[in-house]
Amino acid sequence: MSVHSRWSAYRWHLIRPMPVASVVNHALDEVLLRRVGAGERAPTLRFWGRIEPEVVIGRFQSVRNEVDEEAARRYGIQITRRLTGGGAMFVEPENIITYSIYAPQELVAGMSFVESYAFLDDWVIEALRSLGIDAWYEPINDITSSGGKIGGAAQARRFGAVLHHATLSYDLNSDRMLEVLRIGKEKLSDKGITSAARRVGPLRQQTNLPRDVIVERMIETFAQRCGGLVEDEVSEEEMAEASELIRTKYGTREWTYTLP
Repeated sequence: MSVHSRWSAYRWHLIRPMPVASVVNHALDEVLLRRVGAGERAPTLRFWGRIEPEVVIGRFQSVRNEVDEEAARRYGIQITRRLTGGGAMFVEPENIITYSIYAPQELVAGMSFVESYAFLDDWVIEALRSLGIDAWYEPINDITSSGGKIGGAAQARRFGAVLHHATLSYDLNSDRMLEVLRIGKEKLSDKGITSAARRVGPLRQQTNLPRDVIVERMIETFAQRCGGLVEDEVSEEEMAEASELIRTKYGTREWTYTLP
């Protein structure tokens, strides 16, 4: 089966950004993944909306190792844990583009994790290149460019489906990021810390286009790849399920502060 025929084998739905509290996005990831796996929702591309800054850590990280909690409190930054693995990220609503893909596992059947990361992010590379950005995939989970790293992806395969989500940097408050994240502060020299920030190449530095224009080009490119997108939204039932997951899991201290 060709790359494009894998995408076009499904009727894809699109959920546009809906500003919500940080923890809601993480709960929705599990709800929509479960629903796609159960055949209760069509394969879906969702762009995240946010109303507050956050530091999100990977499933197998610890808050103490990754976050300066005092700095996070000082700036009103929420600390959350996502369903997938990978590293900690500093997120400000207007400086980040995050999307999630929820699909049957058959979409990536026969692929290794490395192959599936490249496959599931290839449309993003195409969209960015169409905007004049020299972007490419760097194994295992980075989207990078000649101007620096643009973003990273994470993935989970469970409940009969695959969740693949990625966060792209549109702009970056590097000073605040370095205050809040523990990027080896004890070990890095000032020069090293500067280098850590410079490794990121935000899209705003590489193009003068507004963030929303980049998102629209991404949507257009995905639609071309899969043969069209059906406009959709999170249902009342899905939001209710997310609220329950926040109460029992994603909004609890036990989940956020669990040690791997």
